[in-house]
Parts: sequence; structure tokens; C-alpha cells
Amino acid sequence: MSASPFHPRFILAAWLFLAGAVFVSAQAPVAAEAPKPSVEQRLASLEAYLANADPSAALKDAAGKVPDGLTTPSVGVAGPGHNTWMMVSAALVLFMTLPGLGLFYGGLVRTKNVLSVMAWCFGITSLVTVLWWAVGYSLVFGKNFNSPFLGGSEFFFLRGVTSAPNPDYSFWVSHNVFAMYQLAFAIITPAVVIGSIVERVKFSSVMVIVAVWLLVVYCPLAHMVWGSTGLMNGVFNPSAAIKAIDFAGGMVVEMASGYSALVLCLLAGKRHGYGRTPMPPHSLVLCVVGTGMLWIGWYGFNAGSAIAADGIAANAFMTTTLAASIAAGTWALLERMVRGKASVLGFCSGAVAGLVAITPACGFVDATGAVVVGVLGGAVPYLACTKLKGMFGYDDALDVFGVHGVGGTVGLVLTGIFATPAVNPNLSNHLSQVVGQTLWVEQLKGIGLTLVWAMAGTALIGGAVKAFMKLRPSIEAEHDGLDLTDHGEEGYIFEPKA
Repeated sequence: MSASPFHPRFILAAWLFLAGAVFVSAQAPVAAEAPKPSVEQRLASLEAYLANADPSAALKDAAGKVPDGLTTPSVGVAGPGHNTWMMVSAALVLFMTLPGLGLFYGGLVRTKNVLSVMAWCFGITSLVTVLWWAVGYSLVFGKNFNSPFLGGSEFFFLRGVTSAPNPDYSFWVSHNVFAMYQLAFAIITPAVVIGSIVERVKFSSVMVIVAVWLLVVYCPLAHMVWGSTGLMNGVFNPSAAIKAIDFAGGMVVEMASGYSALVLCLLAGKRHGYGRTPMPPHSLVLCVVGTGMLWIGWYGFNAGSAIAADGIAANAFMTTTLAASIAAGTWALLERMVRGKASVLGFCSGAVAGLVAITPACGFVDATGAVVVGVLGGAVPYLACTKLKGMFGYDDALDVFGVHGVGGTVGLVLTGIFATPAVNPNLSNHLSQVVGQTLWVEQLKGIGLTLVWAMAGTALIGGAVKAFMKLRPSIEAEHDGLDLTDHGEEGYIFEPKA
């Protein structure tokens, strides 16, 4: 017969067990309750969200450190307003390539090549996305290489790129949203480049050139200008050797694409019949529609480069509008003075040139600076496209060098002259000694390095592709058009074929 649970021996054992437990717990150290931020600190973090500033600043002690255990819900959490604007901006920049650039470029080529241009835009979008996921993003925005030329390997295959912000680039925008926004930039840049060689290069050759160009030219330049350890990131890297500034891509996108385009068109040679056979745009209507889409998308390109829905983004929105509108009118006015008529193509070219020129400046200059950028951003590319091109006779089919290369250079120089901390307080961080004084010299240094890097890299890539694989189609295929020879399709079928 078993013992009753109320037997004195069981009661004694239970009592001893409880007494021991109480003794042990009494001897164990009591964990100190983690300090909590005060109401004032929480309000300061909320103000940091509204101002797009560091949310942990209010929590730091006199030594500039956050006390152990002291946290705030704001740190590491994406702010809904800033995140929303950046997702919209990413979509707007992608909209610039598909369908904006496809329609803009497609309208400027001949009928037999309209689908070829659009296929290039789609092919580049797909190819660059894979490369960006695998290594491209990390090479630009990583930092474990501790290099002024390349980022790192920590984000290969977007490992660790989550919805939490990366404070190296934004306190309030999800890391994955930032990565996708920058992907849209990486897509449109080589898509702009290939405008100089349309109608005469095989689709397969274009894809190879773009793949290598992204890794050899774009990624290093983008890190140098925007990376946290970048050689030319004058605003945010106190150790930058060249203290240049480029808000939305004057060096990274415009100059890199424009000067690379010049090299490629020289390597590819002229289109058969160029200079003898008329090669007018087949549809200025498509060109106008594409221009409008580019202009709308450019707000995501420029205002989105604030990486926040803040006052700097608002200024970029204003300056972008001013410069584009004024440059469009400037180009058309020059045409009227020289040729007696202002063309629709001139309005389109001028608008794009103005958008290009204001790109590096939009978040650094005020309204007056934007007006100057608009005037010179329309006038100088006009001269490059109408005089310089004719003087040297190169076949830059869609004037990529004249608009993007020259326009981007003009914008960068003017940025160095008109940039002001009154518009962007970040200019006071590490550039207070050069803004308004010798910043234009730093801009010239950045321009020189970008020009050499882009042209040398593109020459090596284009030369290798030309040597080891067929760059151009046969004369017969070029005559028939790349739509049929590369893709087996036609852009326009007016009558069904038997």
C-alpha cells in the first residue's frame, strides 16, 4: 500500500524544497531594469523622423554614446512616410526606362529598329537586376572592403538586406527599399548608353557589353560618389580624397553614360549609309510621349535622391521643374534663331538636357541656380549636338554624348558654383571650407576622374567584345532592320502577310 501524499515525510520534503528554492532565489542577483527613454527623448526621436535625422541622437550622453540598454522604438524602424516616398520614387525611376526611354529612343530610330530598342531596354532591365542581386548592390553600398573604389561583399545575393534601415544611408527607409531604388538607377544608366549605337549592334553583343560595363564602370563609380567610404563622396565621407558633390547622378549616371556612349559609337563605326541616306526619326509622337514619361519619372530620380520625404526633396522637385522647362525653351529658341523654326524634337531634346544638367545640382542649389542651370543646360548641349557632332563626324545616333555627357558636365560645374548650405545643411558637415570657395575645383577633379574611368573602361570592354565576338550584324541584316534579324518581329504591320 502506497504512502499517503499527506504523510509527514512528504510534507517535510516539500517544505525543505520550497525553503531551498527561496534561499537560492534570494541569493541570485536581481537583473536591473533597462532604463527607458524619457518623454523628452521620445519626442526628440519623433522630431528626428520628421526632419530625417538620426533618431538616436537624443539618447546619447555627453561622450556621444547611447547608454547600455537604453533604446527607442524609432531606431531601426522604417518610417512610413519616408518609406512610401522611396517606393514611389523607385517605381518612377523604373518607369523612366520602361516605358519612358523605350518610347523616347524608339521614336527616334527608323521603323525597322523600333522593337530592337525596346528589346534592349527589357533585356537590360532583366540582366542588371540579376547582377544587382548577386553582387552589384554590395559592390556599391557595402563597406567591408574598406576601399574608396569598391564597397564590400557583405550584401552579396542581398544577404542581410531586410526591411530594417541601413543607417549608413538612411535612418528611416527600409534597406530593401533603398536597394531597389538604387537598382532602378543601375538599370537606366546602361540603357542610356546604348542610345549611341542603336540600329547597328547585335542584341547579344549589347547584353555582354552591359553586363561587364555595369561591374567595371558603373559599380566603382557609384561607390566612389555615393558609397559610405567612397573616394568622391564629399558630403558624407570625411575621408574623401576628392570632396565633390553629386546629388542624383551627374557623374554616376549622366557623365558615365554620355562619355561611354561616345567611345562605343566610335568603336562600332557609323551606320551603313550614314551621311548619305536620310535617317529621320520615324515617330516624333512616340518621342514626345517618351519625353513626358522621362520628365515625370525624373522627379523620382532627383527628388527621390534625398532618400526621404523632406525639405531637400521638395527643393529638388522645384529645381528639377525649373531647369527642365527653361532648358526646353532655350533649345527651341536657339533653333528659332539659327534655323528659323523651333522644332518639337528641339523641345524634347532641350527638356531632357535640362533634366540631365540639374541632376547633380537639384538638392544643392536654389531657384536662381536652377534657372542658370536650365539656360546653360539647354544651350551648351545644343551646341554639342549641332556643331561639335558635325565638326567631328561621329555617329552618335541619339545624341547621348551631346545631351548626357556634355549636359552632365555642365551641371556638375554649376553645382560647384551655386551649391549653398541654405538649401542643404549637409554641405556644412565636411565641406564648410570649400562650399562657395573652391568647391568647383573639387568638381573638376571628380569630372576628370569620371571621364577617364568611364572612357578607359568602356574602350577596354568594347574592344574586347569587338575582338572576340561579332559586334555588328551583316550589311544585309542591318539593311533589313534589327527587329527582324534579332527578334523575328516587326513594330508595325499595316497589312496581314500571306
